[in-house]
Amino acid sequence: MPIIDNLNKIKAELPANVKLIAVSKTKPIKDILDVYNSGHRIFGENKAQELSEKQPLLPNDIEWHFIGHLQSNKVKYIAPFVDLIHSVDSVKLLGEINKHAKKNDRIIDCLLQFHIATEENKFGLNLREALSIMNSDYFKTLENVRIKGIMGMATFTDDMDLIREEFKSLKASFDELKTQHFSNIDSFCEISMGMSEDYKVAIEEGSTLVRIGNAIFGARN
Repeated sequence: MPIIDNLNKIKAELPANVKLIAVSKTKPIKDILDVYNSGHRIFGENKAQELSEKQPLLPNDIEWHFIGHLQSNKVKYIAPFVDLIHSVDSVKLLGEINKHAKKNDRIIDCLLQFHIATEENKFGLNLREALSIMNSDYFKTLENVRIKGIMGMATFTDDMDLIREEFKSLKASFDELKTQHFSNIDSFCEISMGMSEDYKVAIEEGSTLVRIGNAIFGARN
């Protein structure tokens, strides 16, 4: 089965400290179950409504990661069950996640999304904006979210030197946040960077979470 062969090949390459998120966006339930039945449990989706429709049809021990741009009005669809939201890019969104986490009597783990790419159309914070959120009195009132690290998407390019520099900048932002705000907080430990085309470079630059879809499932539908 090519999907499982792909999955096992990638898993064999990963260091023990790096988690693989099998990005199942647009993929049918059957393909997700094939990967699940091989023993894999961590999956990523990028549309809230698609994820909310898939989740009840699949085993409840799946660890669901939301990796796409999240609109505030879509948080309610995933708040009851999502394990980690990678794409927090504003204090407004963080507040909305906190509100729905509270309604569901949960604490939702989140990553702050940084803009590291050359493309302007990608979402994310810069370090100054992230520090401003962390320093705000408002952030201190958010008791139902937990910041576990940061995420970034590199430029869509074949230039691996550029991609490496972008990943280095993300790691530097992680280190700065760790020093200033999370030095005694062990749960602030995740750097989500690297996809099918560039995950090996991402791992070399410090990634702890790689988001891989096409290299497992084949080209997107």
